[in-house]
Amino acid sequence: MKDDDPRLLPPLSMLRCFEAAAREGTFSRAADQLGLTQSGVSRQIAHLEDWLGTPLFERHGRRVALNRTGQAYLGEVSAALGLIRAGTRRLIAPDDKGVTLATLPGFGMRWLAPRLPALSAIHPDLMVSMIARTDLFDFAAEDFDAAIHVGPPDWPAGASGEPLVHERLFAEVMVPVIAPTLAERLAIATPRDLLEAPLLALSAQPDAWARWFAADGLELAAGPPRQRFSQFLMLAQAAVAGAGAALLPRFLVEGELAAGLLTVPFDRPLEGTRSYFLVYPRRKARDGDFARFRAWLHEEALK
Repeated sequence: MKDDDPRLLPPLSMLRCFEAAAREGTFSRAADQLGLTQSGVSRQIAHLEDWLGTPLFERHGRRVALNRTGQAYLGEVSAALGLIRAGTRRLIAPDDKGVTLATLPGFGMRWLAPRLPALSAIHPDLMVSMIARTDLFDFAAEDFDAAIHVGPPDWPAGASGEPLVHERLFAEVMVPVIAPTLAERLAIATPRDLLEAPLLALSAQPDAWARWFAADGLELAAGPPRQRFSQFLMLAQAAVAGAGAALLPRFLVEGELAAGLLTVPFDRPLEGTRSYFLVYPRRKARDGDFARFRAWLHEEALK
């Protein structure tokens, strides 16, 4: 199949509905955001799934959750739509610069996006464009003002050698979560009971469960979990599906916890070895729009 094959480019209306539903977690909230009806959003997503020949969501009553295929597709679609929005903004409002932010998909969807209405209330003229990115890049070669990074403060300066600023937002703190049906079936009553449960892990943190159990004086004798995922959102969806217990930042699964799709059997957080950082070229500190966004972001991170 050639890259210019028309079958590779679904209608934009389908992609917008898909992105909104993935971000909002329900078709009704996606419809409100897009100015459509719930049935209209549902039809657009059904047409997209038919177009692609594969389901993208798991339905749980009125709530929807991306399956693994949908999560992988969202990363590609969100990045492409973000570039289209940013390019259109530069064309139709060249003086309205705003802020273009590269963000991790989970952080952007579950932490930052729900807070943007608060930013708009304070700075109604400030436009923020978010583009999902999971890889490191050279700021001199790409049109981003800043990025959200998780890990140690190790973003490389790039070929230009331009100095970068790493500003810590907050530590990555995780809690154990499990689908209620699985917790009931396994009779999870104590942390020791979780040793008998299937354990899911993030690929970048295969030792997280061992550290969590060690805090209770327990040893994970079976070694690192066999099922690992490259992104927290994929890990969360596997936990919702009942594949096992997972350690996740609470902000990533607040919707699933509220809907009863996941539960925290033991509220014993594990502070990880990583933190979330705002990374930007030092020269951006002089930009008025970015300075306003940066100050607001740090205030939100302290809440």
